[in-house]
Amino acid sequence: MGSNFVVLLVLSLLLHSTFEQQQLPPPQVPSRFRAERAALLQLRSSLGLRSKQWPLKSIPCSNWTGISCQNGSVTGINISGFKRTRAGRRNPRFAVESLANLTNLASFNASRFTLPGSIPNELGFQLQALQVLDLRFCQISGAIPSTLGNLSNLHELYLSDNSLTGTIPSTLGQLPNLSVLDLSRNSLTGLIPSSFGSLLNLSSLDMSLNYLSGIIPESFGNLPNLSFLNLSGNSLSSSLPTQLFNTTTLTVLDLSSNTLSGSLPLELTNLNNLQRLSIGNNFLTGNLSSDLFSLPSLIILDVSDNNFTGPLPNLDLNNPNVTSGMLNLSHNMFYGGLTSVLNKFNSVDLSYNYFMGTVPNTERFTGLTKNCLRNATTQRTVRECAAFYSIRGIPFDNFGLPNGTLPPPETARKTNKRWIILAAVLGGIGVLILLTIVLILVVVCCRKRRATSPRGTGVGPAPPPAAASPPGMDFSSLGDSFTYRQIAAATGDFSDENLIKKGHSGDLFRGVLEGGIPIIVKRFDMQSTKDGYMMELDLFSKISHPRLVPVLGHCLEGENGKFLVYKYMPNGDLSGALYRKGDSDDDSLQSLDWITRLKIALGAAEGLSYLHHECTPPLVHRDVQASSILLDDKYEVRLGSLSEVCPQEGESHSNRFTRLLRLPQTSEQGACGVGTATCAYDVYCFGKVLLELVTGKMGISATNDPTTKDLLDTLLPYINIYDKELVTNIVDPSLIIDEDLLEEVWAMAVVARSCLNPKPARRPLMRYILKALENPLKVVREESGSSARLRTPSSRGSWNAALFSSWRNSSTDVAGMAAGPSSFKRSGTTGSQGSGGGGGDCSKRQTKDVYPEPLDVQDEERSNGGGID
Repeated sequence: MGSNFVVLLVLSLLLHSTFEQQQLPPPQVPSRFRAERAALLQLRSSLGLRSKQWPLKSIPCSNWTGISCQNGSVTGINISGFKRTRAGRRNPRFAVESLANLTNLASFNASRFTLPGSIPNELGFQLQALQVLDLRFCQISGAIPSTLGNLSNLHELYLSDNSLTGTIPSTLGQLPNLSVLDLSRNSLTGLIPSSFGSLLNLSSLDMSLNYLSGIIPESFGNLPNLSFLNLSGNSLSSSLPTQLFNTTTLTVLDLSSNTLSGSLPLELTNLNNLQRLSIGNNFLTGNLSSDLFSLPSLIILDVSDNNFTGPLPNLDLNNPNVTSGMLNLSHNMFYGGLTSVLNKFNSVDLSYNYFMGTVPNTERFTGLTKNCLRNATTQRTVRECAAFYSIRGIPFDNFGLPNGTLPPPETARKTNKRWIILAAVLGGIGVLILLTIVLILVVVCCRKRRATSPRGTGVGPAPPPAAASPPGMDFSSLGDSFTYRQIAAATGDFSDENLIKKGHSGDLFRGVLEGGIPIIVKRFDMQSTKDGYMMELDLFSKISHPRLVPVLGHCLEGENGKFLVYKYMPNGDLSGALYRKGDSDDDSLQSLDWITRLKIALGAAEGLSYLHHECTPPLVHRDVQASSILLDDKYEVRLGSLSEVCPQEGESHSNRFTRLLRLPQTSEQGACGVGTATCAYDVYCFGKVLLELVTGKMGISATNDPTTKDLLDTLLPYINIYDKELVTNIVDPSLIIDEDLLEEVWAMAVVARSCLNPKPARRPLMRYILKALENPLKVVREESGSSARLRTPSSRGSWNAALFSSWRNSSTDVAGMAAGPSSFKRSGTTGSQGSGGGGGDCSKRQTKDVYPEPLDVQDEERSNGGGID
């Protein structure tokens, strides 16, 4: 009886509970949440975002990529690096109107997401809670809207690496909480607003690589928290304001590549926290005080390409805490001896000055050319140094020679000139006769050896024994030492499925180590290359650079061959990455965007510039093509195919005589058709890679057959420094570019044509090509158009002077190709097309008063490749 009662009681309670639940209304979603979700869906639609990042049937705050929430409300959106749907790619727009409904949004990051068009004015009224706005690398054009000054809660504003034009609105100085402002690498003009002096919380300000003019506002000295200031690459003039150096919190100050003049203010020594000072490439004068070198935190000091003079202070500032200090005094007029003040820095460049005396036996000096030093090469002449010191009334050590000893006067040289010429002619004839005899003997010996070699036996000679490991080589820089068993297991016993390609020095296989690490294994062909593997091992043991393919290890077990293990590059090489199948279900190919292409060109130029200019002797790659440019997961460049790298050829008589015996060939074949070990050879082949990036026509850099030559003859006439519209006829049609971005494409095409000059001596050096690609807009804006900003480079030389000299020479050398489009002639000029640079009378633009060709650049070009025509 009792148990039945308990059961009835429980059942009644359950029924009552169920009845109450049925009477309750359904849970209500707050209207604010519904509005925010609708706003996100509208944003997904307007920007063409993919559903796999923002799935429709899920909660944004829980499952949507890049969405941050607090208390159920959206506070952050990060779509950096997102890809659009196929429909969104057809018509990309800067459509973010729906952000107005996200009233609590504090952060919006769309960096590296294409947003063509201008920033909407409404953005400054809609996002009052916004604290971080990141729009870097978004292909934005137009002016910065003044309404951004209404975002009173904004802490960080990033607008760099776009195509913004117009002046900087002064309303940005009304943002009281702003701490970071980055407007670098745009096309902004006008003055720097003085209202920026009111940004009391500002800690980082970067406006580099624009077209800003005028003076540096004195109000910058009122910013108590400013630690990073970069105004380089503009046209700022006048002298340095003394008030600027009241900002004692500065750690980085970069004012390089402007037109600043005058001397350094004494107040500069107030910056006790300054770590990096870059004021190179200006017109500053005076000397450097000892107080500047005494700054306790200074690590990097760059005052190159100015008009500084005077001796160095004699202070003992050897700082054991400095591990990577850098001092660049090059291209000035410093004189006197080398003092102990240089001990503060681990890397010192003193080139193109008038220092005298001896150089201490240390590796810290990276540049010593064109001075008056005793124990260094490529110095100025005794007469030039003596004249410099005589004008200033300073004793000259005369290179250690007895006082009064000078080279013979000019009149004596003229007297003996006839005998010198006669001796040179006779000596040259003697050398030619001797080399002819040697050549005949070599040919005879080769024929005798070929005649005595066994033929028709059916059994060839036994393969040479495996070479021993290189003696004395430092294997610490070659990574880990693997066993043959590890290498074979990783590559599936070198199965054909893992074979990537067969190279001329060995085969490449993909593999995976036991820990799941993907690798690339190179198996050297010991029969064809013999000891060729030693050259590559020796190369990697001596050089190291982030732009070279990383070596993870090696396997040198004699009985199984020789192997190198490289880091796996997820994006393969440029020849396969420029076009590849997209994520969609159809068979359409996806093309690399322009920003990535420019990034790849810069990376390759950095690697080649390292080989050409930072290695001693200069190294030549000899296999520069799209398949040699490897790409990691972030499309960072790693140069591969390094088995052909070798030191640059010298200009010996034997080399010149050998060139005379070559069969006649076109200039292009002479430049890239044979493995010529000169830096000019690399430059020519790199120009073809740039042309592939611009036109999308793969295979230009891989071969040099007549078809490729015909293609170059077709493309080059469409590249003209004075006519931007011509290049649109050859630009890759898959590129989505606006009017401002087209200038960068145009600039790269101009650089490519300069590299493809038929005469090696007239091609620009790789370091100048790198500078040009770092400043693509300046390539075309400083040389073309009536509204361009003409700026006379220093007489000591600059990258744009060298590049445009090569351009003008290239235009003259390929005048025979002027039979291309009639618009190749510069508008508004007269004259025949074959009369000069780009056709027409361009003498006013090409005068050396505007772009003088630096003498030192000419000399260096001749040493790099001038003997191969």
